[in-house]
Parts: sequence; C-alpha cells; structure tokens
Amino acid sequence: MTQPNLQQNVDLQEVQKFTDLANEWWDKSGAFATLHQINPLRLNWIEQQTIARQQSGLTGKKVLDVGCGGGILSHSMAMRGATVTGIDLGEANIKAAQIHAEQTSQAIDFACVAVEDFAKAHAGEFDVVTCMEMLEHVPDPASIIQACQTLVKPGGHVFFSTINRNPKSYLFAIIGAEYVLRMLAKGTHDYHKFIKPSELAHDIRNAGLTLKDMTGLHFNPLTKRYWLAPNVDVNYMVYTVKAGAE
Repeated sequence: MTQPNLQQNVDLQEVQKFTDLANEWWDKSGAFATLHQINPLRLNWIEQQTIARQQSGLTGKKVLDVGCGGGILSHSMAMRGATVTGIDLGEANIKAAQIHAEQTSQAIDFACVAVEDFAKAHAGEFDVVTCMEMLEHVPDPASIIQACQTLVKPGGHVFFSTINRNPKSYLFAIIGAEYVLRMLAKGTHDYHKFIKPSELAHDIRNAGLTLKDMTGLHFNPLTKRYWLAPNVDVNYMVYTVKAGAE
C-alpha cells in the first residue's frame, strides 16, 4: 500500500474523523447511510453525462475515484463496467474498501495516497475522474482540482460535488443534518470550508477544465426522498471536461 505524503494538501483531523468510522462504511443504516442513499443519484448523473457527451457510459472506461472513502461510489462504477482505481488518505478507509471489493469479487485497485502525488505518476491516464463529497474537507480545494485535471485524459470527464456556503446550507447541512435529523455525525462538516459555486467555477477555470453542467442534490426529511434539481443552494454536483472533448 502506498503511504501518503502528509506534507501535501491534507487536514489530518479530517482524515482521522473518517478513519474512525471506517468499519461503518458498508453499514447502510450506519454513519454513511446518507452516502448509500444518494449514491444511485450521483452514479446515474455521472453516467448520463458521459453518455450525452460521448454516446457511451462507464463500461470500458478507466475511472479514478478521488477521496473514495470506503469505496461506495467506486464499487458502483465498477458494477457499471468501469475499470476503477480509488484513492484516499485514510488507511482504514482503504482497508474497508479493499475488504468489500474482495467480498464482492470486484477487481478495484485501491491506494492510500495524496491525489497530488498520484497525479505526478499517472498524468493523463483516466477517462473519468470523480471527486465527490471531498473538496469541503481539505485546506486547498484548488490543488485537488488541478490534480484531477492532470490525471484525466484530454477530452476526459471530471466530476465534483460539494456544499454551497450560505445561511441555508448552514441550516440544512449542519444544523439539520448533524443536530436535528442526525443523518451525519456532529462535526462532519465545517461551514467555513463550504464552497460557493462561483468559487468552484473559478478554480475549475484556473485548472484548465471547462464547466459543462451543474445540479443540486435535494432531500425531503418527511418523505426521505432524494432528487436532483437546478437549485444549488446546498449540496451540488458539477460536471467538467478537459480540452479535447469536442
């Protein structure tokens, strides 16, 4: 297993927070239940974007899942026929992902490594790069975005998701999700690390990616239903491409 260079862009407290919960990654009613619940939405959105642009989905594509955690998205993309690599800085997270891949006979390559370091050795190798629910947990999101741009092939797809920064997102993503509904552990999010769409768009442009689409991820606590809609006030996903896609 590759060891992370901890001098890189990492908040050790953030890594430890999720490592402590690694044994719960695949408990669909546990600490990561929300990720399991939203995963079909984000998976389908990712595949729909690749189909719309290249007339083909994830099957046969080489995919990198940055900040893969316990491998929830990695596993589902592999099930869609992609050749998947997942990287994360939490060693226990990677171990949880590897164990699940073995249990389900999925040939997924997982490594404990910083994305910036990984990019130095694997530039331009991937058709699709995903970086979901990660940017709001690192000190320098722009560095992550730049590394993702380096890793994707010319004409490739890069997907991000994060949380907007405004009073509504504080109410919904922290007060509501962590304290009222208890969907997430208290302290999961730091409001000051939330990212406005305009800020994310700026970093995307600076990294040499082109923003193609953006959608909001919504939740109704009464019906327990998740859905996608144009409003990006709280959780949102972004689709970008690297030059050469046309």
